[in-house]
Amino acid sequence: MAHLTAIEISNWIAIYVAAGLCCAIAMVLSVSMALHGLWKERAWTDIGTVRGAVLFIPKAWWRWQKLYFLSTPVTLGIVGSFAASLSWA
Repeated sequence: MAHLTAIEISNWIAIYVAAGLCCAIAMVLSVSMALHGLWKERAWTDIGTVRGAVLFIPKAWWRWQKLYFLSTPVTLGIVGSFAASLSWA
């Protein structure tokens, strides 16, 4: 089994930190945009009925999921270009 050098270990840690930061930024942006969309549509007015109350959480969850998954190509691009800029030797 091959062992990683100190440079490789530090590069992998840097890549994971960069991915974590990008995901945290994407999380904050997607949650804020989902809340803004719910606020703009006044989605809480549908909660008055049983059907509206039951469907509110999945509707809000799906809105957030779409926004968060749209950030995936950007996150992969940023982290991939960062990884390509590291010196592995």
